[in-house]
Amino acid sequence: MPRSRPGALRAARGRFEGRRPPAWARKLPPVDRMSAAASAEVHWVEHLGVPQLGPEREGRLAGLLRAYRAFLARPGGRLRLTASSCLACPSCALDDVAEVRDAIAESYRTLPPLARAALGRLLRDLDAEFRRRTLPDPDPPPAHWAHWYEYVDDWAEWGGVPLAWWHRRLYEGA
Repeated sequence: MPRSRPGALRAARGRFEGRRPPAWARKLPPVDRMSAAASAEVHWVEHLGVPQLGPEREGRLAGLLRAYRAFLARPGGRLRLTASSCLACPSCALDDVAEVRDAIAESYRTLPPLARAALGRLLRDLDAEFRRRTLPDPDPPPAHWAHWYEYVDDWAEWGGVPLAWWHRRLYEGA
């Protein structure tokens, strides 16, 4: 049987498996209620520059979690999402908590296993609170592309991919 090449073995193993974050990453402050080891992995991934996270990647996940918690900490019983005034600006788009949750989901997919598990535990509690305090939209507006393209489905993006559940909540003024 032919021997597998070392590069193929490393690719099958994954980018972070069996590797520890560098010492400088372990010295940075923890990310939003995560363990020191998981926080170090988050800092390490953000420093490596994963393209999906965008240009302002250092400390991005901590900022996103802060924004998500700030939305959930608002007073009152039921919360309504606020649509962003300018979707074209990356920073303005994050005024919409559904876009913040999208960015957290993007970050989640890029993390190593330990940090991904820790973030998953955080998100489970935050998402439960989000579901409890927001109302589902019985008739959601079409996705942003529907104004320019043929209308396909309220619950899907242009490619037919269903929108995440956090997009199907009631917005202000709806």
